[in-house]
Amino acid sequence: MIDALLAVSMLLQAKPEYTVEATGDAVVVKERGKEMLGYQLKKPADSKLAVEFACYFHPLATPSGAVLTDVAPADHKHHRGIFMAWFDMKGKKDADFWGWGQYAPVKDRIIVNRGVSEPQQAGQGIWFDIENDWKAEGQVLLKEELRAMLSRKDALNILDLVYQLKADSDITLPQRAFSGFCLRVRKDGKATVEGPDGEVKLPAPHHLKPESDWPAQAWYGYQITLPDGAQLGGAVIDHPKNPPSLWHNPAAIRMINPCVMASKDVVIKAAEPLVLRYRVVAWDGATPRDLVNSLAKDWTK
Repeated sequence: MIDALLAVSMLLQAKPEYTVEATGDAVVVKERGKEMLGYQLKKPADSKLAVEFACYFHPLATPSGAVLTDVAPADHKHHRGIFMAWFDMKGKKDADFWGWGQYAPVKDRIIVNRGVSEPQQAGQGIWFDIENDWKAEGQVLLKEELRAMLSRKDALNILDLVYQLKADSDITLPQRAFSGFCLRVRKDGKATVEGPDGEVKLPAPHHLKPESDWPAQAWYGYQITLPDGAQLGGAVIDHPKNPPSLWHNPAAIRMINPCVMASKDVVIKAAEPLVLRYRVVAWDGATPRDLVNSLAKDWTK
């Protein structure tokens, strides 16, 4: 048993050897045959997603290959791994790209991939650029340029994401309790919410009350113990250059959502891109708090 654990430890500490498989439907990053990251360009034919488009990350796995993310869970079939969307956008056409449909139309609101760059190696990581159009009834409301980089450090998988969102006319994101950037994790097993100082036991935020969202922190995440006793977890690290965020992290849903419009309206101005930066980390075992805190400090640079 000791030899087996040592072999696994050595494998996780070795320099990752990434390979990329790109099709017209997805970009898949593997390491020694195990899928570490996927970016879905088109909605799979057999998907239970409640929206008619894709443009999301799934899976994001831990270094051992355990999948952290979830898509189209039974409680919210419009949730999709790691994604960016808002359910209330006011512009030349109102739009809901989140998939809720409560405050703005979802019909004929789709995010369409325009292209993905050739993946490039960078140190112990691999990165690629993604371009998407957010369309309402055929009109482009937003042009999304996203750089994604997957890397490994100290047995953590790290996904760095930088979004540039460009509009040709002003778009207002009204003050709401949730939506924007979201990590949706798997719901099997038991979970605790974690933060820089330990387990977080704040009251669950209310989806209609922005003031109930959790205070700003460098990061929040989930520590999950699966039915077989295995442990894994993941977290979202905010960036100080993002608009100030409150966090909508209802444990019953297992979503992590740094909400940039929880305090006030946010306006994406014409010809002035909104840039949002997030670091997502995934680990095996117990929460490596000191390491995540170190990665959060490094991310601010």
